[in-house]
Amino acid sequence: MKVAPILAELHRHPEEFTPLFVHTGQHYDYQLSEVFAKALELPVPDAHLDVVRDNAAQQMADIIAKFDRFLEEWQPDLVMVVGDVTSTAACALAAAQRFTPVAHVEAGLRSRDRTMPEELNRLVADTLSDLLFTYSADADQNLLDENIPADCIHRVGNVMIDTLLNFLPQAEASPILDKLQLEAQGFALVTMHRASNVDKPDTLAGLLDALEAIQQQLPVVFPVHPRTRNRIEEFGFAERFDAMPDLRRIEPLGYFEIIRLQQTARLAITDSAGLAEETTALGVPCLTMRENTERPITITEGSNQLVGCDPERIIAAAGAILKQDRKTDYPVPKLWDGQSAQRLVAVLQQGIARR
Repeated sequence: MKVAPILAELHRHPEEFTPLFVHTGQHYDYQLSEVFAKALELPVPDAHLDVVRDNAAQQMADIIAKFDRFLEEWQPDLVMVVGDVTSTAACALAAAQRFTPVAHVEAGLRSRDRTMPEELNRLVADTLSDLLFTYSADADQNLLDENIPADCIHRVGNVMIDTLLNFLPQAEASPILDKLQLEAQGFALVTMHRASNVDKPDTLAGLLDALEAIQQQLPVVFPVHPRTRNRIEEFGFAERFDAMPDLRRIEPLGYFEIIRLQQTARLAITDSAGLAEETTALGVPCLTMRENTERPITITEGSNQLVGCDPERIIAAAGAILKQDRKTDYPVPKLWDGQSAQRLVAVLQQGIARR
């Protein structure tokens, strides 16, 4: 969702750019990777690294080694990394070791929680980058506080919202509501997959308590992440999970389907930062089941609330939303307007400077 609009914009300027698209293979589940790539009209990757997936340390090492061979062969003028996954940090490090300029898209986000792998990836990528593309003023300030030169920081907006707005007509044409026999504004959408939530039996049990209570007030649609499903079975919660009458347990969905559900949900309950961003752009109330967030703008200038993992707090927040007027208007952050990739490429057109 972040790469697609940038790659499309670069291809609009063939006289200036020859973009090469590298897929590391970090995310390997079809429903969570390939089906999204097809929906977003991404081209076939110029290179697929097919990295190992045994554990995070081995994966990091494998990405660095394989991407280094790619760099040696192609010798690019710039390596652009997006987001905060293992591939982001690993490819940035491999490029920096070859003195190849690095650009980081979605730079400057900070949760202040270094127990999160994503936080470490963000810190590594930003430290090594020569161009840092941000989507909010707080991200700019985080970078300045870390002594990143101001002329390396470029606030361009949220490229993921470019994708959302570009493909919204296709999402609105999705038959997912009819397929699941749902009415707009008549259900809650839930996603949950973070290790901090699903890998601890007590925490997961509490979150299931919250869902059990909420599904008694309105239907809950839950595309179940493979990790979450495995933990529910491993911890012996499957019978209880399956017994909730108004909890619709479904397989992970394609991009258009999940956007349509977000757009039409009465509220969303999630531990996904991406979903919190998308619901902010769509003006849909969202409860984030985390104790911190690297995206405070979704709270200060959006529809998101941070509710942690306390089931009583989640239930109370959901109840408060259900009492609100369904037509409540929420603000959308500046530059979340569908033009972020254009602004980003305009910066690249000015040339690449090393810091």
